[in-house]
Amino acid sequence: MARKIFYLTTEITPFASTSPLGEFSAKVPLALQSKGHDIRTMIPKYGFVSERKYILREVIRLREIPFTFEGQDQMVSAKSAFIPKTRVQVYFLEHKEWFSPLNNLLYKAKNGRVLSDNDMRSAFYSISALASLPHLFWSPDIVFCNGWQTSLVPLAYREIYAKDSFYKDIHTVLVIHNLDEYDTFARSVYESAGVTVPEDLKGATLNCYEVAAYSADRIIIFDTPSNQNSTQLLKRKGFKANAGKVDVIPWDDDENPDYSAIADSIDATIEKLFS
Repeated sequence: MARKIFYLTTEITPFASTSPLGEFSAKVPLALQSKGHDIRTMIPKYGFVSERKYILREVIRLREIPFTFEGQDQMVSAKSAFIPKTRVQVYFLEHKEWFSPLNNLLYKAKNGRVLSDNDMRSAFYSISALASLPHLFWSPDIVFCNGWQTSLVPLAYREIYAKDSFYKDIHTVLVIHNLDEYDTFARSVYESAGVTVPEDLKGATLNCYEVAAYSADRIIIFDTPSNQNSTQLLKRKGFKANAGKVDVIPWDDDENPDYSAIADSIDATIEKLFS
């Protein structure tokens, strides 16, 4: 059955791509659209993305999107375009301080140093992306959350947005592509976002996927022959407690994955939300 899908990511080829997520986020939304789903994607508007080259258009209702972060009133805006040679719509979320200054490495400085505020930027993006929905005049059935970059969405939706009638009955799907140095968040990030970490997770730093596991409606873990992510994650308390939500999708390590087959597996996961 056709669903309305809000696809959140921080990489889409050709706009921004520093990992396989970029190609995945170009090909999989297209494959899901071909199945009849109404899919709209969102990505931060980085300063290096050419508005002229990719024909980014200003949308009057998206000039001012207010929300709260770190206990203060915040504002973002958004422009609209399409993934080249497709009809997959992309919204570019703009903020001069959090997104515009980033270089094309996205999560690292030019010298290769991992940016210390990646977790806070992730939280800001997650909160602001959800805040944009009423301004799109569109309420999705599913918010598709790619990687650590949007891992705070399920928790933010449940604790902040779900109580608003506009957001009623939205499902969140957390997608875990890999495990790396980026998936550890400071506990203070969740406090800044105005959400509560599950009581049984202790420590000043937390695995963002484990935190999200309690709030997400479904969890997709991609496994490859060289990276058995599910084996590691399912040992964690948060995943043991929520194992019934988890779908493990095997993915070959080759350079040209079968995105159509991956979309088929994702489609099957989506339908479990409504069965």
